[in-house]
Amino acid sequence: MVALVKPDVPSRDSAEPGAGVNNPGFTPIDLDQVPEVENFLRGLGVGDFQRDSVTAPIGRNDTWAGLTESGRKVFVKRLEGPQDDVAGRMRRMLSFEKFIGLLKGDALRSPAFLGIDFDARLVAFEFIESGVSGAKLMVDETFHDTLARAAGEAIAALHEGVPAEGERLDASTPALPSLLLRQGVLLEAFTNFSFAEIEVWRLLQNDAMLTDAIAELCRKESEAPKVPAHCDLRVDQFIIARDLVYITDWEEFRLADGARDVGGFAGEWLYRSVLDIVTSRGDSAFVDLELDHEAVLRRGAEKIARLRPKVQQFWRAYLGGREKVDAEFAERATAFAGWHMLDRMIAASPRQNRISGIEKAAAGIGRKILLEPAKFAATIGLGEEK
Repeated sequence: MVALVKPDVPSRDSAEPGAGVNNPGFTPIDLDQVPEVENFLRGLGVGDFQRDSVTAPIGRNDTWAGLTESGRKVFVKRLEGPQDDVAGRMRRMLSFEKFIGLLKGDALRSPAFLGIDFDARLVAFEFIESGVSGAKLMVDETFHDTLARAAGEAIAALHEGVPAEGERLDASTPALPSLLLRQGVLLEAFTNFSFAEIEVWRLLQNDAMLTDAIAELCRKESEAPKVPAHCDLRVDQFIIARDLVYITDWEEFRLADGARDVGGFAGEWLYRSVLDIVTSRGDSAFVDLELDHEAVLRRGAEKIARLRPKVQQFWRAYLGGREKVDAEFAERATAFAGWHMLDRMIAASPRQNRISGIEKAAAGIGRKILLEPAKFAATIGLGEEK
């Protein structure tokens, strides 16, 4: 069994090939417990890991990062989950590597792909020297406007890209949010739910107005133009090194509505804004955090306004890199930003006994946006305020 140690600033459910080597937030591990990892590296021709350099960032998948005998720094991930799901994720990763090799320019960057082993469920990338997670920069308030613009340019390049002739990308619809439209859940899943997961599904599936809004978003998504898309975009999947932006974790890459990706980026900053309601971040003076309902609403509006420029910078750069977007694109992207708030609550629930008040507040804001996305597009940075 591999011993994993929680990093200083964990991502929601993944680790990236850009932070961890010689970082005290990660602890070296015993590779003798996982011989398939070094067998994989030898097959790639990079040699074994230098044992004292290896760390194991925490995430839903087992990951290892370190310096190899050939002198290359390498990141290895072992995908976890049902066999069919893992195989699909690995195929999509390979599709992305073929796709990015055809793109012109350098707006879209991703860690160099080294190889894949379907049987061992392993994939390897070059480790990005001095890389810092975008999530850490967000928390540290050093994710500056230039990076937001670079992120917008990267996603625009992704959406404008054309797959190789004869290459058929996965065109299936991501499971969420449409999964919420099913009546109930499988008994097997229910018996393994945490109390928080039960609470989340009860809240969501008993809200008729919300499920109607989700159904409408799913309908509009199905009719929208399809482009090559990341489909699971979060700020922790951005790695920043020497002011260059790299995007990781392409397991959900497919043909899809590009509004998903734009909404994912906007939703990250919206979620950060809500988390900041109960902090003094951005306040010019000390604030008593014993907040009543009115104070929560007021501070929420202030925090959203403070971080909205990040989304605006991303959005303007994105539009500048697209030949055109359809008339309802911004509205769908706003709805996906609202959905992102609910998705964050769903993703956190397996590790919790109960849903926190601030998570419920974030979900409530997401719900409101989902119900009236056209009303809130400019508010979150995906349009010009009137």
